[in-house]
Parts: sequence; C-alpha cells; structure tokens
Amino acid sequence: MQTDPAATGDGASPEVLALAKVVARLRAEVADLEGLASTTAVLERAKGVLMARDGLSADAAYEALVREAGLRSRSLMEQCWITLGGIRPRPAPVRPSSTPSAPSSASFSPPPSAEDVLPAPEPEGSVFSSARYRTGRRPASGSRVLLSGLAAALAGARSPGDAAEVLHEALSGPLGVDGVMIYVDRSGRLELVGHAGIDASLAGQWQDIPPLTGVAALQAVTSGRPRWLEDPERDAEEYQLIGSPERWRTRAWIPLPGKGPTTGAVGFLRTIPAPFGDADRSLLQQAVRLCAGALRSFEHAGAEPVDEEVAAVQGILDVLPGAAILLSPVRSSSGEIEDYRIDAAAPGSVDVAGRRGKELVGRRILETYPTVAGTPLWQGYVDALDTGAVYDGAPFEYQEVIGGVPGTSVFSVQAARLGNRLIVSWIRHDSDERENRRVTTLERLGLGWAEWNLITDTIDWSGQVYEIFGRAPGQGPVMLEELPRYVVPDDLPALAGAVQQLLGEGAPIDQPFRITTAAGVRHLRIVAEAETDADGTPVKVHGFFQDLSPLRDAELALLESERSVLVQRGMLRAERAIAAGLRQALLPVPEQSIELVGLCVDIAYVPSDSGVNVGGDWYSAIELPDGNALFVVGDVAGHGLEAVGTMAQLRFATKGMIITGSALADAMSRLNALLMHTSTGTSATTATMIMMRYRPASRSLSWVRAGHLPPLLVRGGEARFLPMPEGTLLGASRDSVYVEETLDLEPGDHLLLYTDGLVEVPGEDMAEGMDRLAHAAAEAMGRGAPDPLAALLSVIHPAQRDDMCVLDIHLPRDA
Repeated sequence: MQTDPAATGDGASPEVLALAKVVARLRAEVADLEGLASTTAVLERAKGVLMARDGLSADAAYEALVREAGLRSRSLMEQCWITLGGIRPRPAPVRPSSTPSAPSSASFSPPPSAEDVLPAPEPEGSVFSSARYRTGRRPASGSRVLLSGLAAALAGARSPGDAAEVLHEALSGPLGVDGVMIYVDRSGRLELVGHAGIDASLAGQWQDIPPLTGVAALQAVTSGRPRWLEDPERDAEEYQLIGSPERWRTRAWIPLPGKGPTTGAVGFLRTIPAPFGDADRSLLQQAVRLCAGALRSFEHAGAEPVDEEVAAVQGILDVLPGAAILLSPVRSSSGEIEDYRIDAAAPGSVDVAGRRGKELVGRRILETYPTVAGTPLWQGYVDALDTGAVYDGAPFEYQEVIGGVPGTSVFSVQAARLGNRLIVSWIRHDSDERENRRVTTLERLGLGWAEWNLITDTIDWSGQVYEIFGRAPGQGPVMLEELPRYVVPDDLPALAGAVQQLLGEGAPIDQPFRITTAAGVRHLRIVAEAETDADGTPVKVHGFFQDLSPLRDAELALLESERSVLVQRGMLRAERAIAAGLRQALLPVPEQSIELVGLCVDIAYVPSDSGVNVGGDWYSAIELPDGNALFVVGDVAGHGLEAVGTMAQLRFATKGMIITGSALADAMSRLNALLMHTSTGTSATTATMIMMRYRPASRSLSWVRAGHLPPLLVRGGEARFLPMPEGTLLGASRDSVYVEETLDLEPGDHLLLYTDGLVEVPGEDMAEGMDRLAHAAAEAMGRGAPDPLAALLSVIHPAQRDDMCVLDIHLPRDA
C-alpha cells in the first residue's frame, strides 16, 4: 500500500502540506454537514413522537432525547431511530379500492379497539368550573393511542401529500373527517401543498389563495386562532367555502404553529352536520401540532446545511437559564471588527426592542444594543477574541430609550472565546427593582395582575386585585367557581364566552364586565393570555384586571351633563321661538316708512347676533285721538318670555294712559308704580324708557325719560344729544321724579330714539359708542340719503351685540 505524501510529508513542500491539510479539513466539514442535513428530519420526527406520546414541548422533547442518549451511551441519531422504531405501526389493513391509499411509508395503522379510539366525552358542568379545565389535561387513553399511531405514521411521511393522507386515514373513522387540505403561508399567500379526500379539479381551483377577505383558511393563519364552521348557511354568507356546502356540512381550519419555518393551516372537512365537541377540537388541534413537526422536517430536508457548531451551541443555550448569546465578529475589508453577528441565543436573552431568544439570531450587536460601540465592553470583546482570556467586566450603566423614554440599567457582562466566536452572558442587576417599580406604577393606575396555574390550581393576586374586588387578602383569591357571584348577571354570557376562549381554546382575551361589591357596582376590564403545553392545552394564565369605574363614572357624568345641556338648549330655543313669535305679534315692524301727522317715521328692530333669548326692546308710534302723535322707545331688563311679558304690559299701559289724557310725567310715574307693584323681592323688574308727544300745529315735542339714553338730534349736517332731564329707570325707586322737556322741530330735522344695543359694545366705554353714533348719524342723515336709517345701521350694525330698536323721526323740508 502506498502512503500519501501529503500525509507523511515526504517530498512535499510546506506550502503543499498546508494546502493538503486545508483540503482534508474542508472535506471532513462537508461530510459532516451532509450528515447533519440528512439527520435533521429524523430528529424532528423523533421529537414529534415524544411530543404526542408524553405531552412534551419541542424543547423538552429534544432534551429527553439527549438525556436518554447519554444514559444509554448512544449517539443522538441512534436514539432518534430507536425512538421511531419503537412505535413503528403494524402494516395497514387492506382498504377498499375506492378509498385512496397512502404510500406504504406513510400508512396509518388504526388502534386495536374502536372503543379506545373514540375521544373522551365532553366535560360537563359550567364554563366557570375549574375542574373542566384541570381534569383530563392529557388526552384520554384512546386518544393517546390514536395520537401515538398518528405520530408514527407522520414519521414515515415523505411529503405534505403523505401527511394529508395520514391525517385523512387516521381521523376519518373516529371524527368523520372526509377531506384534508394542508396550506402553507408563502408571504401572505396560501399554497396548497397536500390534500386527501379532495378531487383534483377542486384542489387545482384552490391551489393558490391570494390575500383575500372571507377565506377561513387565511383568517385562521392571520389571527392564529382556529375557525370552526358549523352552520353551512351562515358560513356561506361570511366565507368563500371550498366545495359544496351540502357535501361538507362542518369544517375546521386550524393554524399551524408559527415557531418553525413553516406556517399555514390545516383544513378538516366533514359530512357530519353536528358541531365539533370540545374533545373533537382538542384532538384535531393536537393532530395539527404533530403535522407541523412533519412539515418542518420536510423544510429542513431541502434546506441549506446548517453550521454544526452553531447548532450544538444553540442546543446548549436552549436549556440554559438567564441571558447568553453566541457572537461571530463581522470584519471590514481591512480586518477590523466593525460589528458582531448573533448566531445563537438563549431564551432569556432580550434586546432593547423587546426581541427575545431566537428572534435575535442573525441580528447585529449594534442593532440590538446600539450604544455599546466604543465602550470598555466593546474593547473587552476584542481582547477576548485576540487573547483568549475571559472578559469579566465590572457592573456598568447602559443608557437605553424604550417607548421614547430614556432609562438606565446596570449590567455585568462576561465574554469567552469559543473557536473564532464569542460566548457572551450577562446579568441585569436592577431587574427586580425595575419590576417592582413597574408593578407599583400599574397599581397606581388601577391595574392589578393575576396568575393561575391550572395544573396545581393555584391563583396569585396582587394587592390591587383584592382592592378592586373589595376582598380581604386573608380570604384568598376568588376561584373560578365563585366568580359568577360577583359578576352582574347581564354580563355573565359575554364573560362566559371569554373564559371559554381563554381556557378552552388558549386564545387571549380582552373583556369588559361589571362586578358587585360592598362599595357598589364596579366596571372592570380583564386582559389575559394562556401558556400552553405541547398539545396546545392551557396550563397557566397570566393577566391583569383594570378598574374602569372612575373612568366610567366620569363618562356617565359627562353624558348627564351633555344631556342637561341639550335639554336646556332645547328649552331656550323653544322659549326664544315663543318669545319671538309673541313679540312679532305684539310689535310688528313695518317694512317701509310710515307717515304720521306730517312726520316721516322709519322703524328698525334688529335682534341680537348671539345668544338664544329674545330681548325686551320695544317701541310705539301712534296717532292720538286729539290729532297729536305718541312716540315711545323702551328697554326691559332681561331676556326671554318674562321680558316680553313686561314689554307688552308697559306698551299697552302707556297707550292707555296717554290716550285718556294723562300728562307725560304723570304717566311715567304711574308706570314706575306699576313695575314696583308687580316686582317681587327676588325678581325685581326694571326698564328704561323715553316717551314723546308731538303737536303738529306748533311742531313741538314734549318728552320725559326714565333712565334711558338721550335722543340724538341731527340738524344742518350736525348731530347732538339732547340734554337729559331728571328721571330714574322704572322699577328702581318708589320716589322717582320725572321732569318734562320740550323741543321745537325744524324742517329737515332727524330725531333718533334708540335702545342701548345701538351703541353698547362689551369692553368699550359707553361714551365711545355714543360718539360713534353721532358721527355716523351726521354722515347718514346730513347728506340727504334716500334711506338714511339703513345707511346708519350699515355702519353701526357690525359693532352690535344686543337687541336694538331705533326710531328715526324726520320732519320733511317741505313741511
């Protein structure tokens, strides 16, 4: 036998020897990677068998295989093959030719007894019975036998089509499954990768499902929750059904677990019209979990070979507590380390964005902890790689920003070289303090946490939950059976549905409800999620209660306030409409000038441009029986129906007294007495007023005032206010004295009687408003405009905020 010179070194240069060693090492690595790729599928299937047989999680099944291999001095692959061989099914019986048969490698052997295969009966009792969720946490013996056989058959499957055939054959008898469809998610689209019991034309029609609404399979994938279709007529309205509703009366679409590279949904179509029972649902969900393991193995079989060293390290990190990661240096073209890539991560590892465990794999250190560059920690990593010495850093502060809020944490980090990589672990020293601070903050906001271990049936409450329920801590938490005694009866059906969703299906809930305590009814909100075992059965529940009572009380108070405001506003509007109608009936405003004993009289009434009430402004312009004329302008304090009523009383009383011959001053005194008599101590009514009598024969005006603004005379293009005679407002004093004054009119004169709305502006001195009126009146009345009052109001009106009434008494030039 000849000796390879490269192995002995005879006759070979050092460069050739070095190259030969490199080639030999690369060949060995390629062989190892090929072996790893071929055995990954076996490992996944062996894990699936243990998950079904012993109720383990995927990680726990892997640990069990490693532990058993160590105890028996076997390799991991040997242990996997022995595990699979130990449950290899017997040959399948001959089936009728009309029923499709699965490939021999994927055939399913039914369990020995049909009685053992039937699912356990549905649990009896109330939804609020804890025994309903604690008993039968593992599949019944018959179901366990069926699942074990199903796991074995799936281990022999070589494609998704084989897996669909296995599911169809295994579940057609006990559950009446007539068709199976397996979809995988391809970037939002669903691709049919396996089916059984479905004809080729229908499968081709539904081979690819784009992201459309109304497809149950898509909704199951996007929501992560099963879709149980048990009413064909209603389902046909809500979903686009695959196949005829008359053929498959009930359907189930169950999402595949999403932790692996394959996600999607499995559909089970039945001709049975009866709904799925709890045991049926549990069995189908466990079958889908087993199918997910097989689908992952198919993906691994065609995937690129993985780094064996990284896989081994990841297997170790998977069972380690705390935070630890495997880093590979990322070097620049010059060989300098510019970053580190995370190749493996322990479940307890978490970055500043909240990504945890394997979610970190493939990311860079400067992406997960961006502020460590240039720190002593960064240099410690470099030194550990260069020298091989373990870096054991002193506790240091790390600045981070979470949710826009800056914070400081204290860490101790250790780094050790592993080949050309680093193993980095760390401890967070302030985690307990931060957790306590967060709990305190949550409780201050009315939130209290709760946990329930369904295996040990133990419940833990924070102090805030006891306070919410008005329960002494010594009494312990409320058990599930006791909860209906607290809940308001109207809220029980909705809460029962949420409990079934949480504990029966393992889906998260966010449910408002009300409870009755010694302090009264409280409005609560519960937000909870469940931890599930390998079978998808909830084993622990975490959540919090939030007392929404203060918020609800504030909402009710706001609604009551809004209701009161709306009622008040409606009443005010109704009152305004009535008052406006009454005022219009009592005090009509002519649309054009009126001729009265040789005078031209223009009248304007402009309501307020704000508010909803009608004011008490009024006027009167009538011819008296003796051929003279009476002009009155008044303003009753206040608004609304009361002011309109007082206005009507004054208007009719004034006419009556003047027509019967009373002097102006005497009439004003009697009007004052009238208001003093009708006013009460708590509701005193006052009014201002100007009263004028015009004698056309002498063109003279006699007039009195009661606290009213002076008349404005415009003569020869100039405007001036008449001197104000003595006279206080009506209803203010029983001893009021009213003095009569006289004025002779000349042709061309304009005399304005008005209420304060014409000149009064909030926040402005009254004198400014009167000056503005005088200037505007001199301009409008002095230039001979065809409609001088309209010209005046066009200037004054923009400043008007209150009701106003104006009389323009004009003696024509040709009079």
